[in-house]
Amino acid sequence: MRSFARGISALVLLFALAGNVFAQSERSDRDVKDDVKEAGRSTKRAAKKTGHKLKRGTKRAAHKAAQKTRQGADRAEDKTEPQ
Repeated sequence: MRSFARGISALVLLFALAGNVFAQSERSDRDVKDDVKEAGRSTKRAAKKTGHKLKRGTKRAAHKAAQKTRQGADRAEDKTEPQ
């Protein structure tokens, strides 16, 4: 009796998995095309976001470097003034 129950359970599991495989293969080409388009859009958004962040970071670094250069020049000027 146990082997019969195991056999039935195995068959039910097999049919459940087979149904899942067939359900995935019936997916239309339009769904796949839409997924590819959305992936492209996501990539575009990510690239733009990265570009904006890079531009902002570069500007901040340049301004900070200029500020420190002016600060160093002021210190040098103070040290070289005649007394």
